[in-house]
Amino acid sequence: MSIDTEIPVDEVTEPWWELTRQRRLAVQRCGVCGLAQLPPRLLCTGCGGDELELGAAGRRGIVDSYTVVHRAPAPDVAVPYTLARVRLVDGPILLTRLVGDFEPRCDQPVVLTWLPLPDGRALPAFTREL
Repeated sequence: MSIDTEIPVDEVTEPWWELTRQRRLAVQRCGVCGLAQLPPRLLCTGCGGDELELGAAGRRGIVDSYTVVHRAPAPDVAVPYTLARVRLVDGPILLTRLVGDFEPRCDQPVVLTWLPLPDGRALPAFTREL
């Protein structure tokens, strides 16, 4: 499945997006308090520090919550799709899509997969862990 909606890049998110071209998921970690956060930001959401670095993230997570979207947010977005809050093993929560042929449930283990974007970047998504 491909996503046709254009997703903007800025100077803060550009390094993260570049890693998605290699299908590598990264989290931003604070050098002051150690908090891991997604998406990348200018400041730590925990302590306000600006000593932030991207580091490798695990491929697994747990579904916290989900909903099935039936009304497209834009004309080029296919529906229905499942939107979920996934807590990564690294700590941060990612708002993402669940893909694959399975019935989602809360507390379900999931594993990382990717949805390609037209420009070579990719969106992290999750599927049922086998």
